[in-house]
Amino acid sequence: MIEATEDIPTRDGAMETFVVRPERGVPAPAVLMLMDAPGIREELHDMARRLATSGYCVLLPNLYYRAGRDTKFGPGVLVQGDPERDRMRAIRTNMTIPPVMADVAAMLGFLDRTGIAAPGPVGAHGYCMSGPYALAAAARYPGRIAAAASFYGTWLVSDAEESPHLTLGQGRAELYISCAEHDELAPLPMVEELRRLFAASGAAGEVEIHPAVHHGFAFPQRWCFDKQAAERHWERLVALYRRRLGG
Repeated sequence: MIEATEDIPTRDGAMETFVVRPERGVPAPAVLMLMDAPGIREELHDMARRLATSGYCVLLPNLYYRAGRDTKFGPGVLVQGDPERDRMRAIRTNMTIPPVMADVAAMLGFLDRTGIAAPGPVGAHGYCMSGPYALAAAARYPGRIAAAASFYGTWLVSDAEESPHLTLGQGRAELYISCAEHDELAPLPMVEELRRLFAASGAAGEVEIHPAVHHGFAFPQRWCFDKQAAERHWERLVALYRRRLGG
């Protein structure tokens, strides 16, 4: 693998971005991997590396960059009441879809300027808080984002002005929405409503509930890691990107 950390310029500063891509062959199709709430860590770097071995140029940005370059957290970020978790939540609370869409535009511009990846369609997938961002990117950039996936995305149906369900079917991307059976941030009644709205929207793709697993099941270092479901997550994701991006 070829790895680098790039500072991608945005209107709000330099967005530190981990970039990993295959060593051999023609430039690989590009994929934007959007982090979960606990933020950038080696666990996510390793997941980006695994996707790169399947033939993709993966960009993993620190979406908390507006709060400074020290927005990386220790293990306590997963522990209720820990100062690291409180520090993360203070930053997470300020996250909204519009600035992240500007960050997506900055990453697309970076790809165009550098030629680091194959020209053409781009994929985007997000975990937890970033599931909505990936779906929003598919609607906002229909000429570039050809595939988008949300893994245990939070509050995909809500009364919020930016609720992800409002943009279903607005782009041309194929969407894959993966939900856990046990998830207080995406409870089953909400998922069933999402399924109904998804079908009505005419969007290409599917909503899938993974049985007997919890929010965060694909993260190898999380208490709720489920190997079978995690491997299924990779199967679904790579198949989606193969269909829509090639590689």
